[in-house]
Amino acid sequence: AGNYGFQAQPMAFPGGFVPPPVQSQPTMDGTIWMPIPPSIPNCPPGLEYLTQIDQILIHQQLEVLEIVTGFEENNKYELKNALGQRIYFAAEDTDCMTRNCCGPARPFTMKIIDNLGREVIRLHRPLRCDACCCPCCLQELEVQAPPGTTVGYVVQNWHICLPKFTIQDEKRKDILKINGPCVVCRCCEDVHFEVMSLDETCPVGRISKQWTGIVREMFTDTDNFGISFPMDLDVKMKAVMLGACFLI
Repeated sequence: AGNYGFQAQPMAFPGGFVPPPVQSQPTMDGTIWMPIPPSIPNCPPGLEYLTQIDQILIHQQLEVLEIVTGFEENNKYELKNALGQRIYFAAEDTDCMTRNCCGPARPFTMKIIDNLGREVIRLHRPLRCDACCCPCCLQELEVQAPPGTTVGYVVQNWHICLPKFTIQDEKRKDILKINGPCVVCRCCEDVHFEVMSLDETCPVGRISKQWTGIVREMFTDTDNFGISFPMDLDVKMKAVMLGACFLI
């Protein structure tokens, strides 16, 4: 299991630790945040939330101005646990020209914020190509947690028809593989990307694009995703899987 980046997740409070107030009450906009977990030794600050969950639901917010004008806005996302409590809020940070000229292939920085307002994860994707005719310039994403400290990478692997990715640690060592379907757009059903062990014999998790209905799929670019992983997966690899979802 060590080859897959698993680690034991402490469940009890450290000696003498006083947990912060539980913040599970609705905020002014009706959002219910996941209670703040206690700090954990050797865990990047803000990633303690990930030690307590085995799945993340990602809901892209609908941008009315984007629908009306056709101009691409900065994407924003709610990240929730299985109970519907918000874990993080993610916001893209790119300029208007980049968004509207480069479209889905654009480079971006994604800032992920917890319920204390701290930026706990930063994702950076440079401008790359994903065409099979350009194997030397495939997609890549860097995951930092906290910002400035790299915890891993997601790199696209060349394949003539299948979307394939490798999850790497901060030293560029391969940890997990991600295999997608040949057809990534399917009508009326979810699309699944399987997260596998390095030798691709053992399933470790899944990243799924959820079907949102014919109206949303045709007239907007808002997406819903789900990520599942083992509870005891290394918290840094959970963060990199989150980055892989945004890259996909």
